[in-house]
Formats: sequence, C-alpha cells, structure tokens
Amino acid sequence: MADTKMPMPSKKTIALVAHDHKKDDLLQWARYNKDLLKKHKLIATGTTGELLHRELGLEVAALRSGPLGGDQQLGAKIVEGEVDILIFFWDPLEALPHDPDVKALLRVSVIWNIPLACNRITADFLISSPLLEEEYERSVPNYEQYRKTRISTGFDSLREE
Repeated sequence: MADTKMPMPSKKTIALVAHDHKKDDLLQWARYNKDLLKKHKLIATGTTGELLHRELGLEVAALRSGPLGGDQQLGAKIVEGEVDILIFFWDPLEALPHDPDVKALLRVSVIWNIPLACNRITADFLISSPLLEEEYERSVPNYEQYRKTRISTGFDSLREE
C-alpha cells in the first residue's frame, strides 16, 4: 500500500484526554507544559477540557464527555485529519463502560499515524521534540486503494454464492 503525505502545520492541534483516575496526572503535566501548550490549538473530551480551562485558563475546544460520545467525536476528527497529536492518559487498570470507544480511538490514532502518548513519560518526550513547533509531513497509507480492493473483493465473493 503506497503512502500519502499529510502536512502538519507548526501550530499543531493537540487532543487531550484523561480517564477519571488520570485527570490529576494530566493536569499536573499540562500545568508544567502550559507555555508550550498555549502555542497550539487544544481539543479535549468534555470533562478533561473543562478541567484544563478552569484550572489552567487554557483555551480548549471541549467535545462531549468520553462515555457520552466524546471519544468517538475525537476519533472522527482524527480520521478527517483535524488532529495532529493525541495525549491520552488512560487507565489500563480500570474497566470502563466505554472501553470499545477507547480501543477505537487508539486504533484510529495508529491507522492515521498520529503521534500518540498514553502516559506521562511518552507525553514528555513528545512535547519536548523539536518537531512539535515545525511543519512536518507525516506518512499515511493510501487507504483509497485498500478500499477499492476490499470493495471489489467483497462483491466478487457475494456473486459466487
């Protein structure tokens, strides 16, 4: 599958998500990195976005709460190329009713090849990268060819039955 290039501007759109038991950790991380975060466009699931705005005064576009569809909204924005980086402090030890949404969000992040940090140390390395404030072209597989192959293969198998 051939790759295509997707431009990432110097001012990135950074999505911030944290499960309930990780919100304090994300808040501390964001407080420490506030000056860097202010240089970029921030988007977050509902409760996390409200917390970041209230506690740190950051401009954050808040979606719905994760369990109420916010994870899916964010996933759609990733698919549409509207998110450059995902910082997702998720709690791997807590079973959540919206676990399928969480898995889908992580999956689309990998499919669309966006930088993804799921813990504080990875977020530290990601946000301190010199690439954060530069234009960058990320490679993304050309899924149009994949879709065409899957559609023709799928219809062929239906005709044989």
